[in-house]
Amino acid sequence: MMQEDDYDCFRLWRLRVTALYMLADRGYDIRPEDLSQSLTQFKTIYGDKSLREDLSTVVMHSDDVTDQLLLYFSDELQITLPAVERLHRRMAEQAVNKAIVIVREGITTQAKDVIDENTARYAVELVPESDLIGGVSEGDASDEKQELMNRYRYDDFHTIDWLRDLARDRKRHKFISSQKKSSILCLIASIFDAGSGWICVLMVGIAAGATAGIIDISARWMSDLKNGICADRFWLDREHCCWSANDTVYKDADCSSWTTWPEMLGYYHQSGFYYIIDFLCYVLCAVAMSGFAVSLVRVFAPYACGSGIPEIKCVLSGFVIRGYLGKWTFVIKAVGLILASASGLSLGKEGPMVHLACCIGNIFSYIFPKYGNNEAKKREILSASAAAGVSVAFGAPIGGVMFSLEEASYYFPLKTMWRSFFCALVAGIVLRFVNPFGSDQTSLFHVDYSMKWTFIELVPFACLGIFGGVIGAFFIWCNIRWCRYRKNSKILGQNPVYEVLVVTGFTAAIAYFNPYTRRSASSLIKQLFDRCGPEDYMMDLCDYQNKTVSSDKVDDNYHTGEFGSGVSTAFYQLIVAFACKFVFTVFTFGIKVPSGMFVPSMAMGAIAGRLLGIRVEGIFGLMQKNGHTGYWACQIGKDCVMPGLYAMVGAAAVLGGITRMTVSLVVIMFELTGSLEFIVPTMVAVMFAKWVGDAIGVSGIYDAHIELNQYPFLDNKGEYPYSTVALQVMQPSGGNTLHVIEQDQMTVGEVEQLLNETTCNGFPVVVSAVDMFITGYCTRRDLQVAISTGRKTSPNVTTNSKVYFSSNVPEFDIGGSGPSPLRLKKILDLAPMTLTDQTPMEIVIDMFRKLGLRQILITRNGRLLGIITKKDILRFMKDGDSI
Repeated sequence: MMQEDDYDCFRLWRLRVTALYMLADRGYDIRPEDLSQSLTQFKTIYGDKSLREDLSTVVMHSDDVTDQLLLYFSDELQITLPAVERLHRRMAEQAVNKAIVIVREGITTQAKDVIDENTARYAVELVPESDLIGGVSEGDASDEKQELMNRYRYDDFHTIDWLRDLARDRKRHKFISSQKKSSILCLIASIFDAGSGWICVLMVGIAAGATAGIIDISARWMSDLKNGICADRFWLDREHCCWSANDTVYKDADCSSWTTWPEMLGYYHQSGFYYIIDFLCYVLCAVAMSGFAVSLVRVFAPYACGSGIPEIKCVLSGFVIRGYLGKWTFVIKAVGLILASASGLSLGKEGPMVHLACCIGNIFSYIFPKYGNNEAKKREILSASAAAGVSVAFGAPIGGVMFSLEEASYYFPLKTMWRSFFCALVAGIVLRFVNPFGSDQTSLFHVDYSMKWTFIELVPFACLGIFGGVIGAFFIWCNIRWCRYRKNSKILGQNPVYEVLVVTGFTAAIAYFNPYTRRSASSLIKQLFDRCGPEDYMMDLCDYQNKTVSSDKVDDNYHTGEFGSGVSTAFYQLIVAFACKFVFTVFTFGIKVPSGMFVPSMAMGAIAGRLLGIRVEGIFGLMQKNGHTGYWACQIGKDCVMPGLYAMVGAAAVLGGITRMTVSLVVIMFELTGSLEFIVPTMVAVMFAKWVGDAIGVSGIYDAHIELNQYPFLDNKGEYPYSTVALQVMQPSGGNTLHVIEQDQMTVGEVEQLLNETTCNGFPVVVSAVDMFITGYCTRRDLQVAISTGRKTSPNVTTNSKVYFSSNVPEFDIGGSGPSPLRLKKILDLAPMTLTDQTPMEIVIDMFRKLGLRQILITRNGRLLGIITKKDILRFMKDGDSI
């Protein structure tokens, strides 16, 4: 009998579960609770020191109720004649004529002879314990768990298997649901599992809101450091410093409490030398900030550069980029974003905020194994995180959900929409609590226009949309050309730090001399969106010849439309600012610092809209002066045209022309400004921008960068009218060989040679290479892990061991010297997706898009002809119908 010192409860638990899995692979009906039994449940049922023989059980074949088998665990180290006699008695009692005996170390010759003599009556198969679990013990639990997880891990720059991951989750959920009535702990575990998604998105929302608040406050403070510092309260930015001042009147936040760098050095007289020092300090601070940001990115987290939205779209579609959503990427991108946006580069914080929120979602998902260990389920959390990113970037929770649905997400079930809404809501509440803008508002560019638009203004609004589509397509063309040149250039490609320093130096040096380019993009947009009121009389943009005394004056916003010299000056400065912003953004978007596209696009559109608004205002004012009425004029005492409204519509038009967003953009704009009255003008401009942009070039800026970087992204919203059939696209082609695995005719060495000589991500398993009838499909990673585990746990598995993907495994002679077979049916996908060779490619593409497939096997009359992978689909779509 077994000695107590040799007893290992963990080993017995793993032994029994593995043996049951072996029987399940052979077609026997095993209860799910037995296959998923935990160590605690095992101890509860069998005790801490039960005999091995107590683990024995009788199972029935799922296809034949008369086929019953005894799974027998022997207590002896070596099976002797008495043990065989006990086995035969138990088989007689159980009325079974087949048994599998799990052998510890071996069998005596006498016992083996008795088994052979009774083969006609009792068919006994001997399976070495080492073939099942090898030398595993409780101390090896972490290693075994890691090996198990490796089966469901994906290699870098590969796509996930949506169907397999979702099927795994359904199986896991079914097991948890079946256990919740067994004990109070299982019930609590079931409740926690059901609510883990909500808990995770709650944590993501809180962290995203706090992160956005810290970044906004820090970026505003550091941005003003280029101009000076608040001498009395150094922690305040320029605007809040002037709020705390006692000045009655000040222009452009130029108050007595704010101290410029020349004044810090003792130069108070605004002479030529004063401006030289101010210019040098401005440029040097900008270069230092961007240089520090690019150094952090290059040394610690190369993935922290850029916007992140193109890569996030690919990740959400199932693409795996290891480290892209890691903790180091999060930290460096957050710090780099503060530095880059403060440096004055023509970039925004909003796109990178989506990346940061997804990093938070990825980090928190590992707290919950339901999401951390399942790539398909994890993308539900990442979709909600993307919504939270837009929510905190613009103060637009609903717009964030719409952005995630329309632009970012690939798989977006209804429950993910609700979780995205909840996550965006929590993030918005936290951002409101942090109050980074100091205005007690979450809307970044809040407006309060006191007038309504007229129908005739739809014409200039549509013109803004057309302009947005044209300038957006031209911007995409210029930026992609430059990024492609950078990618292929040895000088720029190998010296990203120098490129950032040069771009920052030129940007700061040129922007310094124009008040509209010198301002941060956010403050510029806010100024262009604002109406002109009495408090703005010192601003050039609001230098109107106001009627201060008039009997028919209704409100303080009224002006004649006759421009002062300041408006004319501002008009030409805005033209120069638009050209500078366009050129700056073309060269900035894509450099190796965190950089967003939303705010620079909106700034360009706001400038164009304000310019058009000023002109339309002058025309309407002239018509009113000449006595015209109706739609062409407005009441005396009321503003005829609000140039700030045109700036808002222009911002939406250019952003729509560059990104090709529609519904989500309109929602973001009205949440961004807090204005519901002007949804129709915004919708008109956005639709015209979309139509014109698509007519010139189909791809938006993010899709263009996905194509530039050659990411395997299959857009699930596009249309592909091809007349090709699967036979013309499948691999192999041109006389190449289709690599397959035969289900029971190859050795371990032959399979390893196939793995070494090919780069395929998986292999079809066929009955034989002659008839090519499909048995299933096996991935490369599963094969590598299974062979490695088999060699580690069983010394009898050698290079010459036969590999079996079926249940017909010959009996292994434990006393012999030959190699033992390696059973791999458990890793075989028995239901791979297959299509006939004459299937139209439209159907094939739809299956890849809607099911998230990695490959489809192509057959003719049931025989395997070839395979189509996602890369084949992308290659075919790039080449078009010319194949």
